[in-house]
Amino acid sequence: MGTESARPSVRCTHCELPVPADLVDRDGGPSFCCNGCRTVHATLNELGLDGYYGLRRTLGSGTDVKPPASGSNTYGVFDRESFVERHVQQREDGLCEVEFLLEGVHCAACVWLVERLPRAAKGVVEARLRLSDAVVRLVYDPGAASLSTIARALDGLGYPPHPVQGEERREIEHRADRRRLVRLGVAGACAGNAMLLAFALYAGEESGMDRAYEQFFRWSSLLVGAVALAWPGRTFLRGAWAAIRTRTGNLDLPIAIALVAGGIVGAIHVVRGSGEIYFDSLCVLVFLLLVGRHVQQRQQRWAADAVDLTRALTPLACRARRGDETEFSEVAVDELEVGDVVEVPSGGLVPADGVVLSGRARIDQALLTGESEPVSVDVGSSVHAGTRSDGAPLHVRVEALGANSRIGRLMEVVQRGLAAKPPIVRLTDRIAGWFVVVLSTIGIACTAYWWAVADLATAVERTVALLIVACPCALGLATPLTLAVAVGRAARRGLLVKDAGALERLSHASTIVLDKTGTLTGGRPEVVAWCGPSELRSIVVALEARSSHPVARALVRACAQGPVPEATDVVERHDGGISGVVDGRTVGVGSPRWARERGFEADADLAARALELESTGHTVVLVARDEKVRALAALLDAPRPGALAALDDLRAAGHRLEILSGDADGPVRRVADLLEVPLEHARGAVDPEGKLARVRELRTSGGQVVMVGDGVNDAAALAAADVGVAVHGGAEASLAAADVYVSRPGLEPLVDLVAIARRTMRTVRLNLGLSLAYNLCLGTLAVTGHVDALVAAIVMPISSATVLAVALLSLSRPLGSHRVGRTEPFDDAVPALPSATTRADRTKENGDESSRQDEVTTCR
Repeated sequence: MGTESARPSVRCTHCELPVPADLVDRDGGPSFCCNGCRTVHATLNELGLDGYYGLRRTLGSGTDVKPPASGSNTYGVFDRESFVERHVQQREDGLCEVEFLLEGVHCAACVWLVERLPRAAKGVVEARLRLSDAVVRLVYDPGAASLSTIARALDGLGYPPHPVQGEERREIEHRADRRRLVRLGVAGACAGNAMLLAFALYAGEESGMDRAYEQFFRWSSLLVGAVALAWPGRTFLRGAWAAIRTRTGNLDLPIAIALVAGGIVGAIHVVRGSGEIYFDSLCVLVFLLLVGRHVQQRQQRWAADAVDLTRALTPLACRARRGDETEFSEVAVDELEVGDVVEVPSGGLVPADGVVLSGRARIDQALLTGESEPVSVDVGSSVHAGTRSDGAPLHVRVEALGANSRIGRLMEVVQRGLAAKPPIVRLTDRIAGWFVVVLSTIGIACTAYWWAVADLATAVERTVALLIVACPCALGLATPLTLAVAVGRAARRGLLVKDAGALERLSHASTIVLDKTGTLTGGRPEVVAWCGPSELRSIVVALEARSSHPVARALVRACAQGPVPEATDVVERHDGGISGVVDGRTVGVGSPRWARERGFEADADLAARALELESTGHTVVLVARDEKVRALAALLDAPRPGALAALDDLRAAGHRLEILSGDADGPVRRVADLLEVPLEHARGAVDPEGKLARVRELRTSGGQVVMVGDGVNDAAALAAADVGVAVHGGAEASLAAADVYVSRPGLEPLVDLVAIARRTMRTVRLNLGLSLAYNLCLGTLAVTGHVDALVAAIVMPISSATVLAVALLSLSRPLGSHRVGRTEPFDDAVPALPSATTRADRTKENGDESSRQDEVTTCR
């Protein structure tokens, strides 16, 4: 040992690391190891949060504290214009939205805490955190706070933020997993050594032990316990401190109280040389709690993967070439870059959005557009990720990948909807918050009681056991975890749930309003009669080829004969018709109501024929040229197979059914009669505004209203209903207006959706009941001394696993077969086609050679 005594080092006032000599305050004031610590210290004092240092001194100096990184190096980039352009969305009200991926998110308590960010950070208006993928969506006022300031506030709560990006996100997840495993390993080592030391002490009590050895083992236990509490146990202490700062209940709070209480009492007993030291129980407790959280984190990531459609709907690998390469090679889809050329084999999935460079095929894009018929593509056509090719192999130049692809944007809409909390989740959050407060109060009462009737050691032991065993982790997980599993199960059945709250609303009896075309019927009507000049058929094709409506497609199939003229100034407003200019003349094709609203007149024969066909359940379309009706077409669209059985299931579940359709009254009443819907509940010739008004009327009369439609014509009604279910039309438009998008044809998916909703809410109620019963029973056993801290630490994570197991088992059971055996005589019920003749035909039959038979064509 040297003869010169070492000068005691000065510790940083904030992080307690050594301060370089040239930064020591010579006047005896606070000294800091860096400007970062100086800035944080000043900020905490300005915000009145300087109690942080007092709490840290209470916990001891063993906490692994690092000096904060300089904000200019860590989050200053968030304020750069390039960053804002890429990641921040400007809203019309002047506020901004941004998403961050957060580190350290592990349970519902984290959601609770992060969503209280507006209390801790000036300028933050709203914070919504998705537990499934740890992404927080912030709404903030850029004039009140910079983005870097908000990011530092999140970091201060223990959740360092990162921009949401694909590769970076995976790397962050890997780093977070490694840190969790390191903490878990340290906690396991501490638990093992603490138990070995405890065995030695217990053996010494039986056979006798020298006092020096006993003190050595006790102080060694204190050292091991301090490491366990300060390193892996810091997870719970930091979460509890963040809850205190934001003045909210937190699931980490009772755990931290138990750890701190046990550690302090154990340390006092070590110093006194007598009494229980608890460090073996505390170390094992920290280890088991971290094991439970690790398992829970894996479960949550699995639940997130269950609704990650971008992985399910796009291939994992494909054949591609890059740059000047001439040969295709197998590559992972994640490695693709914009500009690469991929080869899509016949029957294969398109891996990314792009443009066809060579080849011709038909693309099935039912998921994205709802179209049941594949579309033809060739050189120059756009194709989208997740669609399936049928035909010759295609070479496609990649234009968009991942989140920027069409399916990626579709999933963004789904994920935003999942971030919104349904009422049942908000209720559970409130229950969990009050439960934490009540539990802490009972813990104080338990300590006081047992200290009075027994001793301090007994009081601490039973209070620690109570706080651990009654921690409401299972209560906080019961609802969000069940909903996450339900959304995943629904996705596997072709039901894309945008708003998880829709499952809660669907579980109650309601009025279900159904569109006719494409929902109740097959959406593939066929032309069964044509009355008018044959030359007008090509005009009909020229106009209707611009529309995606099922009636338009049927007219194109029936009338496509010979050359088709070019149509210009085509206008389709989803109001029952389409108009344009063909060969310099104004033409229009639409329903009788649409024609009447525009003053298009028909002669007596055509008008009578239209009424006759409508009365027998046909859909009538009028063809006008130069503002006069010149021809008509009659169509029939049979109900979908299984429609009657599906509606029987919905009626048996207590739902009231209505039909609202833009089609004429005759076809609507015909379908209603076949499907046993009361005629007073079936309305035809209803425009989008009329559907919206009816939905609002039903809502004001009480009860839930479910609107089922194609998501385009019915968008306003879908958005106004309590639950909107889109079954056809563009998926993006459907999800923008509806809560659920059904990608499978028919009404059976709607029955499945209702069944899943009801089973989900039963499971939620069961899990809530089990969680409350668990806390009540085991809490009572802990207070009475029948459950100690070690047993409590073992049982506590089992409760969370039980919640997940109940959700998986309940929602994995088959939904049951739909009703069968009902006779659906749709073919027999189709009325006989009346003779499609006009006055010209009758004149011809009477021998009048001046008939206009060349202007009359009958299409049967």
